[in-house]
Amino acid sequence: MTLKIERFQTRVRLSGELRSENLDQVQAEIDCCGTLIVLDIEEVDLVDVEGVRFLNRCEARGISVLHCSAYIKQWMSREKDHGGP
Repeated sequence: MTLKIERFQTRVRLSGELRSENLDQVQAEIDCCGTLIVLDIEEVDLVDVEGVRFLNRCEARGISVLHCSAYIKQWMSREKDHGGP
């Protein structure tokens, strides 16, 4: 499965697989939203390490990451704890 991206004003909703090859496209959608962006990843079922690092960078920039599954949230936390980007 690929990644599906939908943008609704300041919300970007992702579903499918968040992989490194999709990050430029996701960033482009985020850039179109302006400020107070929300990234909804409820329907993301697979990420790679670059996807996790991307989500951490989003949070560090003030982007809210919503509906994050427990395994992705734990992975994000481990990456932060180990000094991942």
